[in-house]
Amino acid sequence: MKALYFDGERLRLTQDHALSRAEEAVIRVIYAGICGTDLEILRGYAGFRGVPGHEFVGVVEKSRDSELVGRTVVGEINVGCGRCRYCYAGLERHCPDRTVLGIKNRDGAFAEYINLPEKNLHLVPENVPAKVAVFVEPVAAAYEILEQIHVDPSMRVAVVGDGRLGNLTAQLLSKIVHDLCVYGKHRRKIDVLKSLGIKAIHVDEQREPHSYDIVIEASGSSSGFILASELVKPRGTIVLKTTIAGETPLNLSPLVVNEVRVVGSRCGPFKPAIKALASGMVHVGKLVDGVFSLDEHEEAFALAAEKNTLKVLLRTM
Repeated sequence: MKALYFDGERLRLTQDHALSRAEEAVIRVIYAGICGTDLEILRGYAGFRGVPGHEFVGVVEKSRDSELVGRTVVGEINVGCGRCRYCYAGLERHCPDRTVLGIKNRDGAFAEYINLPEKNLHLVPENVPAKVAVFVEPVAAAYEILEQIHVDPSMRVAVVGDGRLGNLTAQLLSKIVHDLCVYGKHRRKIDVLKSLGIKAIHVDEQREPHSYDIVIEASGSSSGFILASELVKPRGTIVLKTTIAGETPLNLSPLVVNEVRVVGSRCGPFKPAIKALASGMVHVGKLVDGVFSLDEHEEAFALAAEKNTLKVLLRTM
């Protein structure tokens, strides 16, 4: 099959990449989304070698469950060992021996086909187009925030970052809290947020230091944590969503002095994410900036890396 293979130095198109997990379902990928983590992998994040990509929607072509064959699905990206205490507790995403689609010891979705266990698959409702369903994984990541911390409607919430995940997180939280603001650096992305009815400002224009109960850091940049530390109030909470390659120097003293809680946040629940997209509670139509074939991957990744770009999709069907 065609696939984009990363050898640790460059991403290249191969015509004869093989699937290697015969015991799992085979899914024909329709669309795969390029996200910030994928861009960081190409810079060395996680030391990954193989086929990247973890945001996808596809059609099941082979499965031990005959009812899945021919159905459109999305899939959870973590596959646990099934034997450790984390897996027994339903926390496969923290299994020490887990594989992660396109991130850790498992080929990902920048290919014509992928393997995943049937238990990882979720059916896509018929009223949800494939271009919308490909956003389930990042919307689920936004929902993870609600799994980890209590968000009250009266709380003041800031989102640091106006990109893909920042936008989706802001859309979700804006339905819960009355006072939410996104701090961004890119005029075009800020305008997209405003068109969705979300308050968004440039980081250089106006800041309200130490005034937010919760700050979601989704900037994709090491500077985002510094701004989040400035915005959060004493005894407030910072939720970290950014993953970047390399080391990030941090001054932890303000967090200690102000007794700030810091919560790492990663993958999240798919069912509420699917429901949010199916109901139109979260809108993604304004987020897609380009759709490219695997053969056009160089152009696709160049566009995805531009500062004003929101989401680029790879089309494999």
